[in-house]
Amino acid sequence: MRRLIFRVLATLLLSGAAIAQTAPSAHTASSDSQTLQALLSEVRALRQELRTSLNRTQSMQLLLARFQIQEGVTTRAADRFNEARQKLLDTQIHQKELAIEQKRLEDSPPATDPQEQSDLLDKLNHVKSDLGVIGHAVQQQQTAEIQAEQQSREEQDKLNALENQLDELMGSIGNSNSKAGTDR
Repeated sequence: MRRLIFRVLATLLLSGAAIAQTAPSAHTASSDSQTLQALLSEVRALRQELRTSLNRTQSMQLLLARFQIQEGVTTRAADRFNEARQKLLDTQIHQKELAIEQKRLEDSPPATDPQEQSDLLDKLNHVKSDLGVIGHAVQQQQTAEIQAEQQSREEQDKLNALENQLDELMGSIGNSNSKAGTDR
């Protein structure tokens, strides 16, 4: 009995499937063609979006790498500037100390002993000589500081330009993501 019921059900199902598979009408074929064209257009659009997204991602990665490198260059330039400034300040302090020492030696009471007088003059001449040398060193260090400061500014400007490019790229990614969200 079960076999009979199974055979009847199988026959009904097969005949229903055969009816469903009869030749589609011209209207159904046209509708299927339009659906396929719409799907094909969407796949192409998605492929283009994917390419655009990959290009933006690659651009972002390259820009981030350049940013990191420039950040290191900028940090080193700032360090060189700070070192040059500190070296100049130290030399200027030493120059002031020598100027004070010169003033003290020049204002000291004259020595009564000729040997003491000779030693005092030797010290004064030595301090004056050191002041001349250190004056030249201060000029060189001022020039070095100015150059280091200029280099630091140039590197910071390059870093700022890269940061602006990153911001623009992030903005365009954000805009395209919000546009894609509203399109769907």
